[in-house]
Amino acid sequence: MNILIEQIIKKAKSGDEKAFEELLRIEREKLYRMAYLYVKNEDDALDIVQETACRAFTSIKRLKRPEYFSTWLTRILINSALDFIKKKKNVIPFDDISIFPEEEDTSLEDNMDLVEAINRLDDHYKTVVILRYQQDLPLKEISSILKCPEGTVKTRIRRALNQLKNELKRGVPNGQSI
Repeated sequence: MNILIEQIIKKAKSGDEKAFEELLRIEREKLYRMAYLYVKNEDDALDIVQETACRAFTSIKRLKRPEYFSTWLTRILINSALDFIKKKKNVIPFDDISIFPEEEDTSLEDNMDLVEAINRLDDHYKTVVILRYQQDLPLKEISSILKCPEGTVKTRIRRALNQLKNELKRGVPNGQSI
């Protein structure tokens, strides 16, 4: 971790609002993209990022290790997004067709089927798919963010991919859940 960032984190932990704002500026694009993946609505994603910032600001003093700031903030964002979804009781339109870049040569219809299948995954499976394939995070970091063993992350990814594979083979019609 950059020594300058570590110093900014220490200042933020001591209550320096400007330092905290600087940290958010550094992380804002990543936070917004991730929130948008959950809700697929610009306004809702901004609300989630704002909620994340508020939660992080009020609890930054409890951050034990500055090198895990980004991971800690990502975890807060995931919790904020899931809370937001539960409150709104929305179906998550997960239609980012470039989530699996290696499949760019597939047809738009196939990509939409994949997106709809991802939409129907349970939250814990959807989260690992987003973190692994959209955010391109290593298993160790996903494990840290979700506060669960790497083996659990691997299992969730494997199960999510199996569910997606089975659903896409079956060609489940739109609107049905798996």
